[in-house]
Amino acid sequence: MSLTHFDPLANLRLFEDAFARVLNEPQTNRPWSPTVDIYETEDELVLKADVPDVDLKDIDVHVENQTLTISGQRKFEQQEKGKGYHRIERSYGNFVRSFAVPNSFDTEKIGASYKNGVLSVTLPKKEAAKPRQIKVEVQA
Repeated sequence: MSLTHFDPLANLRLFEDAFARVLNEPQTNRPWSPTVDIYETEDELVLKADVPDVDLKDIDVHVENQTLTISGQRKFEQQEKGKGYHRIERSYGNFVRSFAVPNSFDTEKIGASYKNGVLSVTLPKKEAAKPRQIKVEVQA
Protein backbone atom coordinates (compact mmCIF):
# COMPACT_ATOMS: atom_id res chain seq x y z
CA MET A 1 0.00 0.00 0.00
CA SER A 2 1.40 3.41 -0.93
CA LEU A 3 0.66 6.72 0.68
CA THR A 4 -0.54 9.62 -1.44
CA HIS A 5 -0.71 13.27 -0.50
CA PHE A 6 -4.27 14.55 -0.14
CA ASP A 7 -4.76 18.24 -0.86
CA PRO A 8 -8.26 19.38 0.15
CA LEU A 9 -7.69 22.74 -1.58
CA ALA A 10 -6.69 21.26 -4.95
CA ASN A 11 -10.15 21.63 -6.47
CA LEU A 12 -10.37 25.21 -5.20
CA ARG A 13 -6.98 26.03 -6.85
CA LEU A 14 -8.14 24.49 -10.13
CA PHE A 15 -11.26 26.68 -9.96
CA GLU A 16 -9.14 29.80 -9.23
CA ASP A 17 -6.81 29.02 -12.15
CA ALA A 18 -9.74 28.50 -14.53
CA PHE A 19 -11.43 31.68 -13.31
CA ALA A 20 -8.23 33.69 -13.84
CA ARG A 21 -7.91 32.32 -17.38
CA VAL A 22 -11.52 33.23 -18.17
CA LEU A 23 -10.88 36.79 -16.99
CA ASN A 24 -7.52 36.84 -18.85
CA GLU A 25 -5.74 37.96 -15.72
CA PRO A 26 -2.22 36.87 -14.86
CA GLN A 27 -1.58 34.75 -11.83
CA THR A 28 0.23 37.20 -9.61
CA ASN A 29 0.09 35.00 -6.54
CA ARG A 30 3.12 33.12 -7.82
CA PRO A 31 6.18 34.84 -6.38
CA TRP A 32 9.04 35.39 -8.77
CA SER A 33 12.56 36.59 -8.55
CA PRO A 34 15.10 37.06 -11.29
CA THR A 35 17.81 34.46 -11.72
CA VAL A 36 21.26 35.78 -10.84
CA ASP A 37 24.88 34.98 -11.66
CA ILE A 38 27.57 36.41 -9.38
CA TYR A 39 31.24 36.19 -10.19
CA GLU A 40 34.48 37.82 -9.09
CA THR A 41 37.36 39.07 -11.22
CA GLU A 42 40.72 40.45 -10.10
CA ASP A 43 39.22 43.93 -9.88
CA GLU A 44 35.50 43.60 -9.11
CA LEU A 45 32.44 41.65 -8.10
CA VAL A 46 29.82 41.33 -10.86
CA LEU A 47 26.16 40.44 -10.44
CA LYS A 48 24.01 39.74 -13.52
CA ALA A 49 20.25 39.40 -13.12
CA ASP A 50 17.77 38.31 -15.78
CA VAL A 51 14.95 40.86 -15.75
CA PRO A 52 13.25 40.56 -19.16
CA ASP A 53 10.27 42.82 -19.81
CA VAL A 54 11.07 44.94 -16.75
CA ASP A 55 11.34 48.64 -17.55
CA LEU A 56 14.50 50.33 -16.37
CA LYS A 57 12.39 52.86 -14.45
CA ASP A 58 10.90 49.95 -12.47
CA ILE A 59 14.30 48.67 -11.21
CA ASP A 60 16.00 49.86 -8.02
CA VAL A 61 19.56 48.99 -7.00
CA HIS A 62 20.99 50.06 -3.67
CA VAL A 63 23.58 49.09 -1.07
CA GLU A 64 23.15 49.56 2.65
CA ASN A 65 25.19 48.05 5.49
CA GLN A 66 27.14 45.79 3.11
CA THR A 67 23.90 44.40 1.63
CA LEU A 68 23.20 44.80 -2.09
CA THR A 69 19.48 44.84 -2.90
CA ILE A 70 17.86 44.80 -6.32
CA SER A 71 14.13 45.25 -6.55
CA GLY A 72 11.59 45.99 -9.22
CA GLN A 73 8.35 45.08 -10.85
CA ARG A 74 7.32 43.26 -14.04
CA LYS A 75 3.93 44.61 -15.06
CA PHE A 76 1.29 42.67 -16.93
CA GLU A 77 0.22 44.46 -20.09
CA GLN A 78 -3.47 44.14 -20.83
CA GLN A 79 -4.20 42.70 -24.25
CA GLU A 80 -6.47 44.22 -26.85
CA LYS A 81 -10.19 43.47 -26.57
CA GLY A 82 -11.22 40.31 -28.34
CA LYS A 83 -7.82 38.68 -27.92
CA GLY A 84 -7.40 36.29 -25.04
CA TYR A 85 -4.43 34.39 -23.76
CA HIS A 86 -4.37 30.63 -24.09
CA ARG A 87 -1.75 30.31 -21.39
CA ILE A 88 -0.04 32.62 -18.91
CA GLU A 89 3.03 30.99 -17.38
CA ARG A 90 5.35 33.91 -16.71
CA SER A 91 5.10 35.52 -13.31
CA TYR A 92 4.37 39.21 -12.78
CA GLY A 93 4.56 41.60 -9.90
CA ASN A 94 7.22 42.81 -7.51
CA PHE A 95 10.55 41.16 -6.78
CA VAL A 96 13.34 41.73 -4.27
CA ARG A 97 16.75 40.03 -4.07
CA SER A 98 19.39 40.85 -1.43
CA PHE A 99 23.02 39.75 -1.22
CA ALA A 100 25.69 40.20 1.43
CA VAL A 101 28.70 42.08 0.07
CA PRO A 102 32.11 41.23 1.56
CA ASN A 103 34.03 44.13 3.15
CA SER A 104 36.74 43.82 0.50
CA PHE A 105 34.47 45.57 -2.06
CA ASP A 106 33.92 49.32 -2.30
CA THR A 107 30.17 49.87 -2.02
CA GLU A 108 30.63 53.62 -2.58
CA LYS A 109 31.64 52.99 -6.19
CA ILE A 110 28.81 50.67 -7.24
CA GLY A 111 27.86 50.73 -10.92
CA ALA A 112 24.89 49.31 -12.82
CA SER A 113 23.90 48.88 -16.45
CA TYR A 114 20.94 47.35 -18.26
CA LYS A 115 21.10 45.71 -21.70
CA ASN A 116 18.92 43.14 -23.47
CA GLY A 117 16.93 42.34 -20.34
CA VAL A 118 20.03 41.77 -18.18
CA LEU A 119 20.88 44.00 -15.23
CA SER A 120 24.63 44.09 -14.51
CA VAL A 121 25.85 45.46 -11.17
CA THR A 122 29.57 45.92 -10.49
CA LEU A 123 31.36 46.58 -7.23
CA PRO A 124 35.09 47.33 -7.48
CA LYS A 125 37.52 45.78 -5.03
CA LYS A 126 39.16 48.04 -2.49
CA GLU A 127 42.82 48.66 -3.28
CA ALA A 128 43.94 46.71 -0.21
CA ALA A 129 41.98 43.65 -1.41
CA LYS A 130 43.42 43.55 -4.93
CA PRO A 131 46.07 40.93 -5.53
CA ARG A 132 49.60 42.28 -5.74
CA GLN A 133 52.65 40.69 -7.18
CA ILE A 134 55.98 41.34 -5.56
CA LYS A 135 59.14 40.66 -7.48
CA VAL A 136 61.66 38.72 -5.45
CA GLU A 137 65.24 39.61 -6.12
CA VAL A 138 67.80 36.86 -6.13
CA GLN A 139 71.07 37.71 -4.45
CA ALA A 140 74.29 35.95 -5.28
